[in-house]
Amino acid sequence: MTHSPTGWLAWLESSSLAHAMRQWLWLYPAVEIAHIAGIVLLVGAAAMFDLRLLGLSRGVPVAALARHLLPWARAGLGLMALTGTLMFTAHATEFGASPVFRIKLALIAAGCLNAAIFHRWPFRTVTGWDVATATPPAAKAAAVASLVLWTSTIACGRLLAYF
Repeated sequence: MTHSPTGWLAWLESSSLAHAMRQWLWLYPAVEIAHIAGIVLLVGAAAMFDLRLLGLSRGVPVAALARHLLPWARAGLGLMALTGTLMFTAHATEFGASPVFRIKLALIAAGCLNAAIFHRWPFRTVTGWDVATATPPAAKAAAVASLVLWTSTIACGRLLAYF
């Protein structure tokens, strides 16, 4: 028995969950609204933190801002993953074949990797540059990458409706 690479996508798209996402009048729009709320939480929190790393609001300690915003960003990512998966089921074969969707997934992975690298290396020394000292170049580079990656992810999500 051979399995086509898109076989599981067709199976997923024919599931009762996918049918519900397509057939129930308010389900897909409600899930999409929740997805947008997840975007707001993740990208809003990340952007505020990134802007601080780039020199805005220098009086706010970086470590304190991270403690405040990171739980919101994680909640947003979780909400985005859940709702994105639900929306994917409704259009699995279409999205699975879309280069824009694959780019979006790569951008999400890159955004998460960028955050992990930032927290593993530059952020470990935050006590030395928390308030009074300039943000190190590696942290600034991570902030710029974050802003570009998450903005590009949003752009790809919108482009899915057109490509």
